[in-house]
Amino acid sequence: MNSESDAKQRLVEHLHEHALRTDGPFTLRSGAVSDWYIDARQTTFDGAGAITVGEAVLDALDPEVTAVGGLTMGADPIAIATAVAGEAAGRPLRAFSVRKEAKEHGTGGRLVGPVGPDDVVAVVEDTTTTGTAMFEAMEALSDTGIRIAQVITLVDRSDGVAAAKVAAVGIPYLALVTPGDLGVGS
Repeated sequence: MNSESDAKQRLVEHLHEHALRTDGPFTLRSGAVSDWYIDARQTTFDGAGAITVGEAVLDALDPEVTAVGGLTMGADPIAIATAVAGEAAGRPLRAFSVRKEAKEHGTGGRLVGPVGPDDVVAVVEDTTTTGTAMFEAMEALSDTGIRIAQVITLVDRSDGVAAAKVAAVGIPYLALVTPGDLGVGS
């Protein structure tokens, strides 16, 4: 496995080359307007990008984490890439997804995948602006008794807001990449 700094550097490079747009203005999920936009799915859904994402997140995982996931769509490819990287490195992990709303048919509920009350999880997110999506996932996990060991975001553009919110509930938070790493402002 590569060193943490190597994995992070490769992640920054892939995001910069494939996911960063500076031809704004762009309206963000929060409603804020920005001159730059990061479409992390251009990295997380790319084969080489997914390998890089999985290795970078795996390097940052708390040793007691057994499963990785978050709110569906943004977290899904990160969770799967991390589980695959874990398997390749001899560290078995499972991926899961949190639906935005409970499903009324089948097994129902909001959690999808092999995760349960005995797991210790890392919540992952592709891009954090306000932290709303990660807190939705954290609430769904807490409601089922699953312990959250940490929160990891690929790119944090919240200017410290998300980190403070997560710290306020006593969970470690890590942003792998910041706007400064990408050469743009927050």
